[in-house]
Amino acid sequence: MAMIEKLDKHTLKNGMVILGEQMEAVQSVAFGFMLPAGAAMLPDDCCGAANVIADWIFRGAGDKNSRQLSDALDGLGLHRASSISSSHISIGAALEASNLSQALDLHADIIIRPSLDKDQFELARQLAIDGVQALDDDPRQKVMLKLKEQFYPAPLGRSTAGDIEQLSSLTAEQTGQIVKDSFSLSESIFAVAGKYDFDSVCRQLDGLFGTVSARQVEPSVLGLKAEKYQHIPNEGAQVHIGLMTETVKLTDSDYYNARVAMSVLSGGMSARLFTEVREKRGLCYAVGARYHALKETAGIMCYAGTIPENAQETLDVIMREFNRLREGISEDEIERAKAGLKSMLILQSESSSSRAGGIATDYYMLGRVRSLDEIKNRIDATSVDSILRFLQNNEFREFTVVTIGPKQVSVQ
Repeated sequence: MAMIEKLDKHTLKNGMVILGEQMEAVQSVAFGFMLPAGAAMLPDDCCGAANVIADWIFRGAGDKNSRQLSDALDGLGLHRASSISSSHISIGAALEASNLSQALDLHADIIIRPSLDKDQFELARQLAIDGVQALDDDPRQKVMLKLKEQFYPAPLGRSTAGDIEQLSSLTAEQTGQIVKDSFSLSESIFAVAGKYDFDSVCRQLDGLFGTVSARQVEPSVLGLKAEKYQHIPNEGAQVHIGLMTETVKLTDSDYYNARVAMSVLSGGMSARLFTEVREKRGLCYAVGARYHALKETAGIMCYAGTIPENAQETLDVIMREFNRLREGISEDEIERAKAGLKSMLILQSESSSSRAGGIATDYYMLGRVRSLDEIKNRIDATSVDSILRFLQNNEFREFTVVTIGPKQVSVQ
């Protein structure tokens, strides 16, 4: 069945891109602003500032103090969402469609006229520090953050959570200057999905943002990759293993072959990692791999949690399964992998929040927005032959590994 969708697009005079996708069957709308102020885009020695900013700008804006702004947002029934990536701070919400105009007015104040009150800064900074400290109780998330830091060339892998030492020395003046320097509307993307009137949205955003002058954001200067193995001692009962290897980017003609191959490896309980590592050998309680992309580069990241005496064998078996993929894949495995990917696509197509996020990310990564039918057709077009050809031309040679726990592993 075709997934009918039509992309709305408009660019303000200052360069801000407005994207929209109508969803006929819903009474809700979701929107998001992608602001080019992610973890890798900020100055050195302020790791975690993006997290502070994402909280601080909501602590009063325009003529409203922190409590008044929160009350106004809650009064519209918003389900708020914010996230930090390597490239962007994303802020937005899902809500009942009739309240969109008021929500956009409030978000314009938050982006252009945040109060940036110094007392509120201390609260926002402490929350960011608390978030980093909480990672000690969540070694699974911590190992994956450290893995990206280790795998990607600096500053692309910079922790989106933050660094306690750098957060502790961060000042309100320094962070306020980052907001002024980084919130470049000319390189921001606004996306909306669900029930909306695109002409009205464009007119409103032009009135709110159109007179704000364009400002260029300096691209990141890439450094070197870190060592291929890092161990973080921890006296817990488990060893948490993160490993990552390079693969093709979203723009590559083999992207869909890579995604289906990863789904064969780790697309569910019948996929190879779960079957070989957990079911057959009982080596670990959790194992899984997924594709992870930045605009500049991409990798396949994998997690496994196991007891110390099984850690080395778990890592060895996982690496062997990565490399065994190119020796042969069955038609049944391919069909299951495709079914899983298309099921995920359909679920995303029914969520206005997922679509708003998806079209904004596509535009940033690709310079265009893929239709859901295009993605489905490209998944369907892959075959055993095309995937094996991809795997043979893109062998998994180098692995970056991070472990947290009482015991190290040996990385060949």
